[in-house]
Amino acid sequence: MPYLAEELPRVVFMTSKKADMDDKKTFDPAELAKTVSGIADSSMQLLKGFLSREQQAHHISMGEALHFTRMFQAFVSRSMMDPTKIVGAQMAFWNNYSSLMRNLTYRFFGQSAPAVAQPAKSDRRFKSQAWEQNPLFDYIKQTYLISADYMRALVKDTEGLDEQTAKKLEFYTEQFVDAMSPTNFLATNPDVVRETLESKGQNLLKGFKNILEDMENGEGQLKIKMTDTSAFEVGKNIATTPGKVIYQNDMMQLIQYSPTTKDVNKIPVLVIPPWINRYYILDLNEKKSYVKWMVDQGYTVFLISWVNPDEKHQDKGFDAYMKEGPLEAMDIIEKVTGEPQVHTIGYCLGGTLQATTLAYLTAKKKDRVKTSTFFTSLINFEFPGELEVFIDEEQIQNLENKMSKKGFLEGKSMATTFNMLRANDLIWSYFVNNYLLGREPLPFDILYWNSDSTNLPARMHSFYLRNMYQRNLLKDPGGINVAGVDIDVSKIKVPSYFVSTVEDHIAPWKSTYQGATLFSGPVKFVLGGSGHIAGIVNPEVPGKYNHWTNTKLPATSDEWLKGAKEQQGSWWTDWNKWVSGQDGEKVPARKPGTNAKYKAIEDAPGSYVRAK
Repeated sequence: MPYLAEELPRVVFMTSKKADMDDKKTFDPAELAKTVSGIADSSMQLLKGFLSREQQAHHISMGEALHFTRMFQAFVSRSMMDPTKIVGAQMAFWNNYSSLMRNLTYRFFGQSAPAVAQPAKSDRRFKSQAWEQNPLFDYIKQTYLISADYMRALVKDTEGLDEQTAKKLEFYTEQFVDAMSPTNFLATNPDVVRETLESKGQNLLKGFKNILEDMENGEGQLKIKMTDTSAFEVGKNIATTPGKVIYQNDMMQLIQYSPTTKDVNKIPVLVIPPWINRYYILDLNEKKSYVKWMVDQGYTVFLISWVNPDEKHQDKGFDAYMKEGPLEAMDIIEKVTGEPQVHTIGYCLGGTLQATTLAYLTAKKKDRVKTSTFFTSLINFEFPGELEVFIDEEQIQNLENKMSKKGFLEGKSMATTFNMLRANDLIWSYFVNNYLLGREPLPFDILYWNSDSTNLPARMHSFYLRNMYQRNLLKDPGGINVAGVDIDVSKIKVPSYFVSTVEDHIAPWKSTYQGATLFSGPVKFVLGGSGHIAGIVNPEVPGKYNHWTNTKLPATSDEWLKGAKEQQGSWWTDWNKWVSGQDGEKVPARKPGTNAKYKAIEDAPGSYVRAK
């Protein structure tokens, strides 16, 4: 403690022109002792809370622990068979470290020296000037970066490991590397040191309070708060597009939105969101709502709001989502509007369900869909992106064992998995902000939605993981059977519009492109900027967005990209032109809840989306 109290202020700010922390009046040992005592008390509260909820907490199972152990044992045994790789990595490490020590000596004597290791430009962890200006923190930073590169070199391209194990090894190594960043520790993060000394440790007290609150909200499991949840309320300032719930069953509520134009396109639109998240990512607020934008373009918009399943839904399979979701919705829409066809839009997993539904309707010789649109949707799962590391027989079995206890997978488990894919941005940045700096996260609607997770029925989720991700059967004619029908997506002739995004790590665009080439009907593929969410929530803002189009659909994604042309603006406009070109007839606007059989049950967004 004396070192932290007396030496760190001088070390941190030795390069600043005005070192406020060197002012002895800012440091009161008695007050600091009082603060430390308060921290100890908070620690005891945290421990008591954890112990009281231990039975309810979700720990790593023995099966999962053994899985990790075997994976790293395989790595060690294979590494021993190729010692030259280890020696090479060690030599590179020591050469870099020696250069770092030499350059550090130069800096202490007032000479300039180039950096041996630098973080990537996109790495926001080391943005504080102290990481560059202060020799000590510069040394800590570069030592970490050199060590991180050493660990990556050790596990990369390990001879003799199967591809799946190799990918998992690299992924979990990266998780460890991210966790051990000096930015995640009090004594090695200059911003945290500064805040601790300036506030006399009050940031740490507030941080412990934040931990306690997050443990409470996570029911024994640490659920890091990413945004100010009190700033948002579904139906009040998020998911606010006016409409009515006109129908509901065990699986969904069907929302019809109120028109804003005198006339509308004759053929209505049915939106099929993923049930792995809440639907309102497409209706965040007035300026970022794809739903409202469609309504303003003159479409009659219907949207499925999925139930948040519990133990009562454990036997609901993929077929139930299809029959009680889009198929039943189409029947209701026809009765309400008189139109036998709809334009469908499927987002992510909703797009996978949409493709299955189209193949089912094709097999049944039912012409219910005029056009189909796919947002970042996988149909061919040969290269499923970073989620692949979680999909193997052993891990699926562990997951099925976990789901069998309750009949469903808790939403927070899936949310944690997705957050791990971007650990620095979605875990550790908030760990530092909330717990070390003791600050509250800023309000951000997308992160509020991201934290509003949903459960997944055991039967459905097992079917999806095994048949899509693990075995990649959806692409094969008759590969899966849904509701008694052999599914063959190659027979789909419905005009289709695929939107993928260049930075998508959940549904990589080159993989979604493979799915787009499976259909036998006309397909337009469009590549948007940004990632899985921001590339879809892409409103028309002049000069902000861009996208790529190609009138052709060659065999490979690389060929498509070579012939693609960059377009300024959002792809939303391009989509509107594409759909309108196939639906030119107009009819008087349709007001929801006026049908005698399907009157309004409640106002949008409905009750299903609010259920926790």
